[in-house]
Amino acid sequence: MRAWWPLVAICLGTFMLLLDVTIVTVALPAMAADLGTTLADLQWVVDVYALALAALLLGVGSLADRIGRRKVYLAGLVVFTAASVACAVAPDAGVLIGARAVQGLGAAGMFGTTIALLGTHYEGRRRGVAFAVWGATNSVAAAAGPMVGGLLTQYLDWRWIFFVNLPVCLVAVVLTLRSVREVKGAGRQRADVLGVVAFTVASGALTFGLIRAHSDGWTAPLTLALFATAAVALALFVVVETRHENPVLDLSLFRRPSFTGIMVSALFLQGAAFASLLFASLWMQSVLGYEPVEAGLYILPMCAASFLVSALAGRFGPWSPRVTIGGGLALIALGSALQATLDAGSTGGGIMAGLVVSGLGVGLVTPSLAAAALGTVPPERGGMVGGAVNTFRQLGFALGIAVFGLIFQSRIERVLRADGGVPDPHGTAAALSGGQARSIVAGWPEGERAEMAHLVREAFASGLNAVLVVAAALGAVGSLLVVATVRVPAGGAERRPEGGASPHGQETRADAAL
Repeated sequence: MRAWWPLVAICLGTFMLLLDVTIVTVALPAMAADLGTTLADLQWVVDVYALALAALLLGVGSLADRIGRRKVYLAGLVVFTAASVACAVAPDAGVLIGARAVQGLGAAGMFGTTIALLGTHYEGRRRGVAFAVWGATNSVAAAAGPMVGGLLTQYLDWRWIFFVNLPVCLVAVVLTLRSVREVKGAGRQRADVLGVVAFTVASGALTFGLIRAHSDGWTAPLTLALFATAAVALALFVVVETRHENPVLDLSLFRRPSFTGIMVSALFLQGAAFASLLFASLWMQSVLGYEPVEAGLYILPMCAASFLVSALAGRFGPWSPRVTIGGGLALIALGSALQATLDAGSTGGGIMAGLVVSGLGVGLVTPSLAAAALGTVPPERGGMVGGAVNTFRQLGFALGIAVFGLIFQSRIERVLRADGGVPDPHGTAAALSGGQARSIVAGWPEGERAEMAHLVREAFASGLNAVLVVAAALGAVGSLLVVATVRVPAGGAERRPEGGASPHGQETRADAAL
């Protein structure tokens, strides 16, 4: 049993940091009411955490390779725990959003090291079991967030969704100190600070620009400035990474089709499977009038399905990544398509079957993604690649929320314009996207409320359908891309021609490290 304590320590931290990605989705209305702000503003509570997590993972993985992965994981746990307490006692929305950003920093310290720590603590079949358990933890945490958040919000208070982190993280700290050994990668090369800053600015400006686009317009000065900033920062990142002796992301790895396919599939996974949950939760609470626990219960089967499949995959694997990742993304696409059949008369039960199918796909993809990513590089690059695959996952979630928000509000506005009975379709669509469905209906003359309530349900269902169709397309494209590019065998490293050359016949820096 002693051999598995490192896995327990790592999975505890992973569970809490991923739970906090989605745990707030059902608590947003309660937060808005308690803090006296709008639900639309508090959507930053979701996005700033995912964005901070995604933007900093690359730098954290590279840093951990140099100074020690256990050290960085522990530091992340401590920062995450302290920030969770700050979130729980936040007096206003500004403090809460700021504390969530710091919480994302701590989460990056944990998440950016987990894959590399597992890869160095376990080998052979034990590594397969470890990644299966870790993958199941990933799946359950992300899918269980709405349910846990609903329980804590409805029966205690929304602040308990952050207080609950404290005891679990303290146990994780103790277990890490007692069981996880220190592992370093490639020594103490010069840090790629400019690369980290450029990537952080690029991802942050792009996400913020997408969010502002559907409120201010695509041609608004702020929107254009944000997109321009993102483009310049991304170009700077590419230049820096190609010239730095120890880049946070070795861009030469993208010459390998397998590596590229895995990174893109990580991006599409979170966007297709989880970004739509925010809008489903908003629909169930704001429009259908469900309590937080009831809304969470409709999402719970996704959690059970993902856990079951992850556990079975570890028990009967290893499987080819083309089968698990490609097949899992196909199931996520099918699940999203099954959900995209809502209308004005639909209830939460209308999405349950699709969520179960999506959960099966998540359970297949998550553990295989990490193991396959490690199989594309030598062990000393594990921290960087672990950070990269988790970066693309969380960036997919953050960008997914921003892009889906655009689609969601645009679709609602189109339905309202087509009806012709709403005097300000754009403003009403923005208010509905911000969770103000009940107040809008209540503001209409009493004799017209029933008709307006039906229109709101119809518009919301149409907006959610549009989001789910795009999610299905992402899953399908990701599945096809994996089948076409990924050549990492089950439990092994990427196939290369004899002599160690890259698939394109050119030796990369990672190949040379072999």
